Amino acid sequence: MSDILSTLGPPEGARRPAFRKGRGPGSGNGKTAGKGQKGQKARHPGNFSKLAFQGGQTPIQRRLPKRGFRSAMKRSRATVTLGQLAGLKQVTDGPITLALLLEHGLVPQGTKRVKVVATGTATGIRLADDVHATAAVKALLA
Repeated sequence: MSDILSTLGPPEGARRPAFRKGRGPGSGNGKTAGKGQKGQKARHPGNFSKLAFQGGQTPIQRRLPKRGFRSAMKRSRATVTLGQLAGLKQVTDGPITLALLLEHGLVPQGTKRVKVVATGTATGIRLADDVHATAAVKALLA
């Protein structure tokens, strides 16, 4: 079986050699290499072939204003509500830490800072030093 596999190849005439343009008049595609005479399409790099080219008109991505940016802080910060922490209180007796919130999926991976906001109700919750709270939450938990 292996001696057959090593001899397999495309059938005769299935693969043609690559066409070499600009190799003399006898080739049928010499001198201008199929690009015709002069003009923008005949020039070497040809700026018009890029996707955004609009015939010399300023492209749309340059006409439209730049807008917004992606905050790097957004990926490292997260917010948790008091209502979410109420469900977590049943799991642990100690203070609520960032590691605990990550473990239970309340904040996404890569979160470095958590803020607790006063949405919902919860009592008897203690927050660790790495979990920050708004003034309203501090008033509710005090």
